[in-house]
Amino acid sequence: MKTYENFARVYDELMDNVPYEEWAQFLSERLSAYGISGGLMLDLACGTGKMTALMAERGFDMIGVDSSVDMLQIARERAAEGCLYLLQDMREFELYGTVGAVISVCDSINYVTEEEELLQVFSLVNNYLDPGGIFLFDFNTEHKYRDEMGESVIAEDREDVSFIWYNDYDEEEHLNYIDLSVFVQEDGDLFRKFEEQHVQKGYTLEQMKRLLEKAGMVFLEAFDGYTKEKARGDSGRIVIAAREQGKKAESQMDGRQEN
Repeated sequence: MKTYENFARVYDELMDNVPYEEWAQFLSERLSAYGISGGLMLDLACGTGKMTALMAERGFDMIGVDSSVDMLQIARERAAEGCLYLLQDMREFELYGTVGAVISVCDSINYVTEEEELLQVFSLVNNYLDPGGIFLFDFNTEHKYRDEMGESVIAEDREDVSFIWYNDYDEEEHLNYIDLSVFVQEDGDLFRKFEEQHVQKGYTLEQMKRLLEKAGMVFLEAFDGYTKEKARGDSGRIVIAAREQGKKAESQMDGRQEN
């Protein structure tokens, strides 16, 4: 999962088509509907901290976790009041206590390419959620990788940065391979080239439900992207809401045993 080392410098510029404000509003509204309108929240795989800062502006005390030093450096430069950033891998992150909600956006979950490791991520999320806490995350579906992206090439030429994106989906492994070449302008007409490979796993909604429930969480609902529409078979990006349940049940059982 060692990615974004060089790409971090131009990530925000090349991702300027992502409607972070709309996504933040969606997340805020869903959390409010589940009874959470403030308090401590974790942004898992926070990247450059754009969503972390937007949720901080909406009144949450934010913790951002990411495994890229370069991405976190940018996040810390833009850090809003009430943001704490930790350099950790999502598969083995540790917090000082529990949080009311956990979010993860921009298909970060897809970078966990083994089901056993994704189960570990979900189990850690469940462990660090308050009793009844909420987990909201998005993921790219297998349908998107296989039927929408498949074998394709995306190229974009901008004034000071250009990129070529080679995409290939392996149906046997359910893995999407992205070979990325980025050209960044440095001095005058001089451009520096760097290359990275990104690998993401194509998951289905059924797989996510099964892993969430195995991790101890209750699946609540799934949306077609950041809309109020329910997830469909042809959804490219799905947003899932799940709730922690174990701690509350254990607490109630302890109380009955004491009585």
